[in-house]
Amino acid sequence: MTDDTDGTTAVPLRPLRRRTLLTAAAAGVTVTTTAEIGVPEAAAAPSTAVPDTVGASNPQAGGIQSPVKELTPFLDPLTIPSSARPRRRADGVLDLTVEMRTATVSLHSQLPPTTVWAYEGHTPGPTIDVRRGERLRVAWVNRLTGTIPLTAVQVPNTGQTPAVWDQPGLDGAAPMEDVRNLRPWTVTHLHGAITGSGNDGWPENVLEPGAAQLSEYPNDQPATALFYHDHAMAVTRWNVMAGLQGMYVIRDDEEDSLGLPGGRYEVPLLLADRNLETDADGNLTGRLLHKTAIIQSEPLLWLRGFTGPFTMVNGTIWPYLDVEARWYRFRVVNGANTRQYRLALVDEDGKPVPSGSVQQIGTDGGLLPRPVPVDDSVTLGAAERADLLIDFAAFRGRRLRLVNTNGNPDPGPWPQVMEFRVSSTRVRDPFVLPRQLSRSYRRLSGSALPEHTDRLVVLTPQGPGQSLCWEMEKTEDVPGELPADGIVQVKEKDGSVTTYRRTASDFYDPLRFFVRARSWERWRFLHVAPSGWPHPMHIHTTRFQVLDRQTYDVSGFKSFTMADGSIGCGTATPVAWTGAGSVSPAEEGWKDTVRANAGELVTVAGYFGDAAGKYVYHCHMLEHEDMGMMRQFVVLPGQIHDVMASMTDTGTNSTMGTQTGPGDGSR
Repeated sequence: MTDDTDGTTAVPLRPLRRRTLLTAAAAGVTVTTTAEIGVPEAAAAPSTAVPDTVGASNPQAGGIQSPVKELTPFLDPLTIPSSARPRRRADGVLDLTVEMRTATVSLHSQLPPTTVWAYEGHTPGPTIDVRRGERLRVAWVNRLTGTIPLTAVQVPNTGQTPAVWDQPGLDGAAPMEDVRNLRPWTVTHLHGAITGSGNDGWPENVLEPGAAQLSEYPNDQPATALFYHDHAMAVTRWNVMAGLQGMYVIRDDEEDSLGLPGGRYEVPLLLADRNLETDADGNLTGRLLHKTAIIQSEPLLWLRGFTGPFTMVNGTIWPYLDVEARWYRFRVVNGANTRQYRLALVDEDGKPVPSGSVQQIGTDGGLLPRPVPVDDSVTLGAAERADLLIDFAAFRGRRLRLVNTNGNPDPGPWPQVMEFRVSSTRVRDPFVLPRQLSRSYRRLSGSALPEHTDRLVVLTPQGPGQSLCWEMEKTEDVPGELPADGIVQVKEKDGSVTTYRRTASDFYDPLRFFVRARSWERWRFLHVAPSGWPHPMHIHTTRFQVLDRQTYDVSGFKSFTMADGSIGCGTATPVAWTGAGSVSPAEEGWKDTVRANAGELVTVAGYFGDAAGKYVYHCHMLEHEDMGMMRQFVVLPGQIHDVMASMTDTGTNSTMGTQTGPGDGSR
């Protein structure tokens, strides 16, 4: 069961080489230099700030120290993932084999080696770089061995500060045996890809060791940064934490025409928070730890979703990057299980950098219409991406830090993400920030969409087990007594009240959403918790625009004990409109994941093309996804969709979709 006010989650019980390697032979620890990506000399001026550390002591940076109870930030260089090298066949199709392997890596030079499951033995895996329209066929091969290389525990929430779940170590909790014995069941999903369902990475189509998943990606979508990760049913949170992630970049002519920083000046940044075990003396062992806190045990088990004290960037905890005094492009991915990042760039004194130093040029689905200055911060829920430009020209010889300023969930006393060390050398930079980015971009209008299908999904703060996606349809059958399980009433701005009934919520409930291929859909996500974390909602095989945000008084949504003793949920009084929210300029671009804030209804509109078959949509907080906040839908070719609709008594009900709006549904 999930209480989003606390972020709690219910739990039923070929290798590709990195860039140049520098080996610290005496300690047996390998770290990656950035020499081959054109790194200039280190910044001459040292930081005046005292490094923040985790623990009671403060070891001096610069040497490998083991054992340690804390880690020194900004001790290790940022790793740049290797690049995959597909083979081009005679027919022009690209072929690539990527193996998942059990490997030993260094997450930080002060840590003992860490065992991971990783694509090509590296975490993150190799970056796959293709051009729009290049068809790529990937064989994802499971070569993993042993059982999952992490420990999972549930600890009591004592209310102490700092919070127990954000501290290293097991705190006396016994490891969960069902997790400890997990074999390598995996399936790979290319997040954001528009492809047939047989290639999408269906959660139940898991691979045994030695088996291969064959997926084909048409890449017929605008230039953007996607990422691939494990999507195995019920165990995604652990498989991803074990290391199964990597980046995937699509390029096109429109992007090329902008002359954006590229090559060594284009840097991927895959962020993820982690926790680590400790030994009997409190020293960090390097073993990954999935640690959640028990909020309550009765009547249902409530757990707080995972967040950890250590932020990794490209597989290294709190790294640094040497940069030239010029423009750089950063492709940022929030690959965390749950944590939301609000990223800000600050100087050595912790003050924000001057306006215009950071520009956002893209979101999940591609380029924005124009650059958006980042004068405060960039917020990324789990799985969201940001395409950023940073101008380091004004910071020669200085150090800047990327920090997490998010207070919900509380980042704790460890907000650091990484450090940039700017060369003192003046360089000539030909790049000029363009006024216009995507010339093909068109903003959708909520009042004048093409003909489309409407969907309503209620995101519950609690339910019979955990947070769920309630698929709703209008009903005139209002129970005589409210609240009633599965009944939600919504009071709109004009005072009218609409009653909806739940038609499905559990992953294995019957399919209710049948989408017509080559059609538009408008989905509304209503988050009926009064406070707490946003749900980052991801819809497979489409990209969409955020049309609007509306705020609601959701205090009327209640849980209650029914006559049979089970727990029901519904509205005692209608969920009532309270005001219009806003969509920020940085959120107006094409996306595949949207944050549905507590007490808010967010509306998105997307086009479903020729890709067909069965897909899922879900909350991308992996603990929520694994525990049931995921539903199935099917995309059907138009003729098949029409035949199915003709065979039902209800015709165009919420199952097949309610068609509204002008237009013919064409692209």
